[in-house]
Amino acid sequence: MCRIAGNVTMRGLTPKLRSMGWTGRNLLVGVSGGADSVALFFLLREIGCSFQVLHVNHLLRGEESERDEAFVRELCEKFAVPISVRRVDVAVRALEMRESMETCARAVRLEFFAEEQERLGAEAVVLAHHADDQVETMLWNALRGSHGWKGMQAEQCLQVGARTVTLWRPLLGVRSAELRDYLRERNPSWCEDSTNRQAIAVRNRLRHEALPLLAEIAGRDVVPMLLPQLEAQAEDEQVDDWLWAQAAAVDPQGRLHVPRLRELPEGVQLLVIRRYLTEAGISSLSRDLLVSCRALIDDQQEHRVNLPGGRFFQRREGRLFVLD
Repeated sequence: MCRIAGNVTMRGLTPKLRSMGWTGRNLLVGVSGGADSVALFFLLREIGCSFQVLHVNHLLRGEESERDEAFVRELCEKFAVPISVRRVDVAVRALEMRESMETCARAVRLEFFAEEQERLGAEAVVLAHHADDQVETMLWNALRGSHGWKGMQAEQCLQVGARTVTLWRPLLGVRSAELRDYLRERNPSWCEDSTNRQAIAVRNRLRHEALPLLAEIAGRDVVPMLLPQLEAQAEDEQVDDWLWAQAAAVDPQGRLHVPRLRELPEGVQLLVIRRYLTEAGISSLSRDLLVSCRALIDDQQEHRVNLPGGRFFQRREGRLFVLD
């Protein structure tokens, strides 16, 4: 529904989305107040989408967080767009859950998105991740060994507790600078997150240090060079989808069937476990963790493996499942 191959300009994206049937769809849109999500807001208005805005105030940046929420509320009021806001003290919740702030903030957003999609009967939640985000994600995934050289998916369906959420990312082929140029022509203001300029968080260091260094070494901008690799990965993911369906390893109760898994090659076993855990909302899946989970297939005892977020991957009575 929203997978658009290769580099694309905002001028070219608008007719493509119209031709793909976006006009008139019932959508939710994540808007933080930053340039990227505000540009997405105007793009969807331009093609005639019916949508409601979702904003999460993580209460992490004091006055800036309050400013961002007020900005998004005023933007929606100005253009008569409905809005839902979720306010969560992520710092407190991360401490309680013994998670990193980034992991906790993502979980908060996904819970909110899933609840609102179910409540409003929307087709999907549309997010403003762009080409530069995509390459940063690819590098970060490679560095932490979680998903190899993979970026974000243009279309993604995630299990969030008892609910599911469908995420669409139509801007993955658009550069950040072009989004800002597009926005300046329509709305001169947006909110800047001051933490994005601080080379402290890993993602920010990739943006401000690693990518410029790679460009210096290569003698040119590396983002257009790396995007085709991500397209190839997206094609590989279609193969993964086919293998997941062919494996047929999930029983009617939503658990992995160990005897069926034993019939599969080890590489497919790892793929099935990774897909199963991802759909259960488990992030930061390193290869070492996946190998430990796969070892439960051969283990005859009722053992379990610790997962991020205080959850477990449990083996019991010939089944594997996530235990909260």
